[in-house]
Amino acid sequence: MELAGLLRDIRGCDACAEHLPRGPRPVLSAHRDARILIIGQAPGRRVHQSGVPWDDPSGNRLREWLGVDKKRFYGRHIALVPMGFCYPGTGTSGDLPPRKECAELWHEKVLDRLPNVQLTLLLSRYAQAYYLGDRMKGSLTKTVESWREYVPYLLPLPHPSPRNNLWLEKNPWLEREVIPYLRRRVRRLLR
Repeated sequence: MELAGLLRDIRGCDACAEHLPRGPRPVLSAHRDARILIIGQAPGRRVHQSGVPWDDPSGNRLREWLGVDKKRFYGRHIALVPMGFCYPGTGTSGDLPPRKECAELWHEKVLDRLPNVQLTLLLSRYAQAYYLGDRMKGSLTKTVESWREYVPYLLPLPHPSPRNNLWLEKNPWLEREVIPYLRRRVRRLLR
């Protein structure tokens, strides 16, 4: 099956509909020409409403980190594939974790159809745990601090959510060391 057909199937998925407070609305974006793959958590309320990945303040910060505008971000060279494709609902301290069904059902199939990916960003401990497995360090901070161990193909990052402002303030090395590397790498890949 071609990627376009797979994306249609994913957008019609209702495997975990009974667990979703606002019903299923899978949100992702991918093109066979993608060179960069961004794996985040799951859409928030705003993205669930718009149907556009990263159409929120987290997306604004992510585009700033990458050094790209919306046109490049939503173009064919960046794939946006969250761990959970639908909004999972809200818990006591923010959105609930992404549903596990999505990655188990769809990730391998999507990644198999993205042959040109040269950099995968793992945004959040959910993506890091799934894709790094035993290579993940004891915490998100330790994993991101060890970013040099994973490049050039993988880059673990914190989620760019405004909820992480305190983490970013406590870890200024991210903006000083990791983000400049990321921007250089993205610039080369998007030439």
